[in-house]
Amino acid sequence: MQEALFYKQLENQGVQCLLCPHRCTPEPLQYGLCKTRVNRGGKLFTESYGILSAISSDPIEKKPLYHFYPGRSILSIGSFGCNLRCDFCQNCEITQIDQKILSRHSSRDPEDIVSKAVLHRNNIGLAYTYNEPTVYFEYMIRCAALIKEQNMSNVMVTNGYINPAPLEDLIPYIDAFNVDLKSFRNLFYKKRSGASLAPVLETIHNIARSGRHLELTFLIIPDHNDDEKEWEEMLRWISDHCSRGTVLHVSRYFPYFKMDKPPTPLSTIKRFIEMARERIDYVYPGNTPQLDNHSYCPACGNMLIERFLYNASVKGIGPAGTCSKCNKEINGFFN
Repeated sequence: MQEALFYKQLENQGVQCLLCPHRCTPEPLQYGLCKTRVNRGGKLFTESYGILSAISSDPIEKKPLYHFYPGRSILSIGSFGCNLRCDFCQNCEITQIDQKILSRHSSRDPEDIVSKAVLHRNNIGLAYTYNEPTVYFEYMIRCAALIKEQNMSNVMVTNGYINPAPLEDLIPYIDAFNVDLKSFRNLFYKKRSGASLAPVLETIHNIARSGRHLELTFLIIPDHNDDEKEWEEMLRWISDHCSRGTVLHVSRYFPYFKMDKPPTPLSTIKRFIEMARERIDYVYPGNTPQLDNHSYCPACGNMLIERFLYNASVKGIGPAGTCSKCNKEINGFFN
């Protein structure tokens, strides 16, 4: 257990969490929406500090990050809990929890995890993923600071539902983000995820402005966020507020948790990618091994990175990060 970094004390031993836009105000001995933060005696504590649900060495492509040291591995950790309530969650076993689960696991010191990251072969650093890393913010930022001391990289895979102040503190330590943009409609966020769209867009915009590497993921769910007008508005926003050089992953939905819609038709994935490439240079299918997910130069069509599932090799990017054929600068980190 660790005292939280972002909260304020209220009257009568009340507290208000300031970590994410929910701004929960749990009464004494009550938890916030994420089920990981508890009011004890008028102070807010995080009970998930150092409590890990998973630790694994993964290809960086699995995050997914396609333009951040392709072909390399990264040690990945996750905890429990989430600050969203998505009824289509693919990791519901560790995100939608009873808070009592945290007391059943022992804590891992940040120094221990960083030592493992240093020793892993071909490892570029540490990824905070599997569940929503925002809810274990204090542990993540401590690990991230230690990773930077080792001249290694930090990666955050997130839903983007975090307040500007903690994000500002985090950005100097995180080298690459993948943000899950679930819809471009606030009603979707409200009904399907128990949240709102505007804070996610603010997070994406702030990361893009920071100069940190940013990739986005969009999961297409039939009849819920597969409207072409919504796509067009979203793609225009991404191009205008991030850049045309943004990396966008278009993922295929499969039924899980509380949602039993059939999988996204491949024709829908193909149509979205076709529309996206009119405004965005780097667009890739996800959960669809049937489709081409190699990287090509947006200027000349030269193959840049060859991928087969999670195996990737750089083919057409020179030492300066430019296309080996036409010398166009390619967004990302490749050395």
